[in-house]
Amino acid sequence: MPIQALTFDIFGTVFDWRTTIIREGERLEREKGVQADWPRFADAWRGGYEPAMDRVRRGELPWFNIDRLHRMILDDLLVEFEIDGLSEAEKDHMNRVWHRLIPWPDAVEGINRLRRKYVVAALSNGNIALLTNMAKHAGVTWDCVLSAELARHYKPDPQVYGTAADLLGFPPSDILMVAAHIHDLKGAQAVGFKTAFIPRLMEYGPDGNPDQQPDRSFDLVAKDLIDLATQLGL
Repeated sequence: MPIQALTFDIFGTVFDWRTTIIREGERLEREKGVQADWPRFADAWRGGYEPAMDRVRRGELPWFNIDRLHRMILDDLLVEFEIDGLSEAEKDHMNRVWHRLIPWPDAVEGINRLRRKYVVAALSNGNIALLTNMAKHAGVTWDCVLSAELARHYKPDPQVYGTAADLLGFPPSDILMVAAHIHDLKGAQAVGFKTAFIPRLMEYGPDGNPDQQPDRSFDLVAKDLIDLATQLGL
């Protein structure tokens, strides 16, 4: 395949959001005595993400970057889970847990191998500040950080992928979108990107429901990012 660049979904594909948020909640429990069902809290926080973006798409909310949407969801969850006693600074720190996500064990090595040959770029609904801090915290090296913030749309809206291709300076057919989410790959595919599916079976925990069966139209399927690098000859 004539690939010049790879773009990566971030939440769930490269980074383990669920484990990170559970650990953040457990830290709060130790330090502040705040008790909650932290796995359920993590799932609820992530579960509010798509509905919040849809409210922006429908015009019910103005354009918000993901930090602001995460905070809006968090404020509601603090009420729902009856979590009291956090200062504004502590709430802000908690919201920024998304800036401190843990990468999947294969992520750093896989991305470093892929960088030997290709331009590798984050392509996420996360805002640029979030993606930059996350990469620095985790030791993930991108050639470029691209965000839905640049297009003022959210994936899988076609404007996000089109803007990414324009900014990278490659035709969409020369870009491979890498994701654990079928709707993301379908969105990229509709714009002309090639696609690589990485099933992250533990993204939502042992009782979750991740995407497992790739669409037959996807160009590549790999068990993780190291396997993807191997399939691409690296």
